[in-house]
Amino acid sequence: MPDFSDGAEPAHEAKRRARVDRLAHRHRLDPAHRTAAAARVQVALAALVRRLRPARMTAYVPVGSEPGGPDLPAVLRAALPAGAELLLPVLRDDLDLDWARYTGAGSLVAAGRGLREPAGPRLGVAAVSTARLVVVPALAVDRRGIRLGRGGGSYDRALARVPAAALTVALLHDGELVEWVPGEPHDRPVRAVITPTGGLRPLAPGPVSLPALPLDEPGSDDATLALE
Repeated sequence: MPDFSDGAEPAHEAKRRARVDRLAHRHRLDPAHRTAAAARVQVALAALVRRLRPARMTAYVPVGSEPGGPDLPAVLRAALPAGAELLLPVLRDDLDLDWARYTGAGSLVAAGRGLREPAGPRLGVAAVSTARLVVVPALAVDRRGIRLGRGGGSYDRALARVPAAALTVALLHDGELVEWVPGEPHDRPVRAVITPTGGLRPLAPGPVSLPALPLDEPGSDDATLALE
């Protein structure tokens, strides 16, 4: 990623160029590599869900080269405790995110921008504020938790509604946890990332303890790794 940390270029232009570089890198990934990476991300995230046992969480349907694979919602639903809810985003015309319950692969419909969204009743933009675990996409995340998105600002608005007690996690490919991402005042940090090789990695501090979950031992009873 280009280094604009000397402030020589406005943050929005630095983000644009970084976005182009990151998307180009993802498009060059071998399909077999993407499939293997998606499986490892799913294992780590499902293990986190089983340990946290959230009554409500949010995620999304990865598309194209995004980590996690298109069957990620089904994997997460299977990992949730009985009666728990998985909410997926519904992109509004103003690029804000509404939310609806995921009830199975048959509940998804094709939407704009190549997305797949749940067809059920909309729960409103504030529904994300009731989730204990919030899973978000990113092109890169730095060690402060600042994420590089696709530029629409949808998740920055959603993350602004998430309480401090919730755990926010971004899904990345290897090499996308970086030292620095150009940030702007509206950017909202995430508290952890999951990568195929590194598994679950804590970033920013917060009041929730994050379970230490090695990728090869998803059912481990290891002590929690505090983010405080």
